[in-house]
Parts: sequence; structure tokens; C-alpha cells
Amino acid sequence: MENSEAEKDNQTNEVDSKVTKSTLVSRNITILGRRTSVRLEPEMWVSLKEIAKRERCTIHDICSLISLRKNENTSLTAAIRVFLMLYFRASSTEEGHISAGHGSFETMKQRAKIAPHIQLKHFPKNEDDDEEHEHSRYSHRRFYGTTSQYSEKYIN
Repeated sequence: MENSEAEKDNQTNEVDSKVTKSTLVSRNITILGRRTSVRLEPEMWVSLKEIAKRERCTIHDICSLISLRKNENTSLTAAIRVFLMLYFRASSTEEGHISAGHGSFETMKQRAKIAPHIQLKHFPKNEDDDEEHEHSRYSHRRFYGTTSQYSEKYIN
């Protein structure tokens, strides 16, 4: 038995109503004189704006720099997210972590509004947990002329 057109429309509307809306914000930026669209989380746009203000340039300048430095197989959006993480990671200090209240997973759970009685599972160590695979911030110079390490394996 075939569904009528009205029934098909109702089924489609039910499926559409269950789809969650994206929190990504799309903005036009100019990369090396060419206009393109980038979709990022609102917090990422705020971070880009903060960096541009601090570095006395525009978001377009920063994104052009990122575009020039990224691997050709990496999307601009992914490269921007990695750049933001590297930028703020390079500027973090132990003193800053202490003043931000870092250093206690229980405090992190409180900030995330996770009930104290909820126990999070602990998974067995994997190769990424090994010290030889640990990626600290001391040797890679892809985005900065400093000693911030971030392996190309993880940038790409």
C-alpha cells in the first residue's frame, strides 16, 4: 500500500523537525584578496577577533596567514581551529592555569555542572597516552617562530 502525498509530506516534516540546527556561524572573509566563506563556532569568531585586536591586524590578515601556512590537504576551517588552539596554548603559563583554577578534574566537573555523584569511566591507556607519543609544546615552528610544538601529524 502506497502512502499518499500528504502522508509523505508529514513524514518528511517529522524528520526535518528532529534535525538539530547547527551552532556554526558562517562569515565571509578575504584570503589573499579572494573572498571565501568560513563556518566556525561563535566562540572561535570571538577568539579570532581578540587575536586580531592583540596583534593589531584584521581577521582577514590572520586567516590569510593561516591559509599560507596550512597543509594543502587541510581545510581552512580545521587549520583556523588548530591555529587558535596553538595561539592560546603558546600564551598559557602555569601561573595562568593556577589563577584559572585548573589542576583538578573535580573542579572541571563542577564548572561543567556535572553532578558530584556521577563517575566518569576511565578507559585503558592507549598509544596517545604514552610519553613517547605525548605532544608537548617545545619544538615545532609551523605557525610561530617560537618553540611551540605541534606535530604535523596532528596539524594535518
